[in-house]
Amino acid sequence: MRKNIIVMALAAAVVSVAPSWGQSKSFKLGQWTEIQSSVLKELNRSYVDSLPLDRMMRAGIDAMLENLDPYTIYIPEEENEDLQMMLSKTYGGIGAIIYKQKDANVIINEPYYGSPAWKNGLRCGDEIIAIDGKPTKGLEAAQSSDRMKGKPGTTVNFKVLKARTGDTVDVSIVRERIHIPDVEYVGMLDDTTGYIKQTGFTEKVSDEVKAGYNKLKAMGMKRLVLDLRGNGGGLMNEAIEIVSLFVPKGSLVVSSRGNTPESVREYRTSSEPVDTQIPLIIMVDSGSASSSEIVAGAIQDLDRGTIMGKRTFGKGLVQTVRPVVYNGQLKVTTAKYYTPSGRCVQAIDYSHRNEDGSVGQIPDSLTHEFRTGKGRIVRDGGGITPDVEIDSPEYSRLVFSLVLNGIIDQYAIQYAKQHDSIPPVDSFHFSDEDFEDFIGFAKTKEFDYRSSAEALFDEMKKELEADGLADRMKPELDALGKAISIDKEQFIRLKKDEIVPFIEEEIAVRFHFQEAGIKVRLRYDTQLEKALSSPMIEL
Repeated sequence: MRKNIIVMALAAAVVSVAPSWGQSKSFKLGQWTEIQSSVLKELNRSYVDSLPLDRMMRAGIDAMLENLDPYTIYIPEEENEDLQMMLSKTYGGIGAIIYKQKDANVIINEPYYGSPAWKNGLRCGDEIIAIDGKPTKGLEAAQSSDRMKGKPGTTVNFKVLKARTGDTVDVSIVRERIHIPDVEYVGMLDDTTGYIKQTGFTEKVSDEVKAGYNKLKAMGMKRLVLDLRGNGGGLMNEAIEIVSLFVPKGSLVVSSRGNTPESVREYRTSSEPVDTQIPLIIMVDSGSASSSEIVAGAIQDLDRGTIMGKRTFGKGLVQTVRPVVYNGQLKVTTAKYYTPSGRCVQAIDYSHRNEDGSVGQIPDSLTHEFRTGKGRIVRDGGGITPDVEIDSPEYSRLVFSLVLNGIIDQYAIQYAKQHDSIPPVDSFHFSDEDFEDFIGFAKTKEFDYRSSAEALFDEMKKELEADGLADRMKPELDALGKAISIDKEQFIRLKKDEIVPFIEEEIAVRFHFQEAGIKVRLRYDTQLEKALSSPMIEL
């Protein structure tokens, strides 16, 4: 009987959908909308307490979208400025990075060079006591930031405790449109190698890359490194424009395929290149995603340059921003994109990744073989695999803890308060005496300074306790715990070579702005150093 019922139900289902799959889809959508509306009305009528409708609405939308990919998100009207920041990296404000600890004043961490904050004398370490008369001690960091932002041309008033003099002064600043450039650094690494560090793909970044290329060419550049490590992507059209700088006009860069006819498209370069001959190195890693992968995939498939570093993130999805009711926005995945050889760089399973976000190991049996324009074999399955794989540097758990807990940031601010200046960045080095000062500072701060071994040991003890085995193994556990234990000061001294570059970078930024920090980073960039000495692919 049960079997017959199932067969009858299946037959009925086939009959019901036979006239039109579209009608079935529309029916389901209408049914779902009706059920949701009915449930909400009944809750509103019967529920014992008043309903938190705003919270329920947002939670319901977010939960619905969680069943799709991680990149389809709802953006309500009040978050539209965040969307604009994501698309263009522009906002109305004073142009400063702030640091805020609980129950403390806002501290100017870093004013951008030439910004309204900088022009009005705000410097690293200055404390914002009040914003438009509202004390900052009772505010969260986000609340403080929101009060500092606003429409360009409007004025915001601060009460400021100056770091160097200890004076309390009133400062009025007219907000401006602040743009954070995606090209963070342009410079020569040696007599012939130009270097561009690009951190995003917002509006007009291709113009910034082109200007960087022209600057380096005038300085004698013979080969170019475009560094896309950690670049999470952005606008597809900007990726296409960057590729167009280096390949012939009309070259296929990327194609997209979705569920609608308009989503199936090919994107080709439409402008004349600036240079189709200069040797290119594209640096990537597990943080290179989306538009970064479009650039790397196209350059690789068109045999135009050598991709170096680690396999990229594996995000081959196209997002489109669609308006919805009440001035909201829906950033929705509308297609997958494919490199010129036909590869989709979307990870086979983007929900399961390594701890650093990178694609896990994928057996060749689950991937497909493609060929570049000159016949080189490339594969799909997740991300862009570099032509020359170079390991990224690894850092200890202690370094991550010092950075994530703001210990190095706090020390850099204190250092800036105590020093009027530092040498030019090329000759600035953190001395042994300075490091002793940092140890003294860090010893007073609360943070998790356990080694990876100690952290794993503590987890193992918890498991043994849960299994009832900890007591019987107590002598062995005590001995092992004592053997791997290391105090805070000892561990900081042991990891000095890892820590110093981070301190130097943060201090350099406080005195000479962002470009100085990148110069320090390049000084210690072993992955880039290996890339420069590695043979490029014969193209």
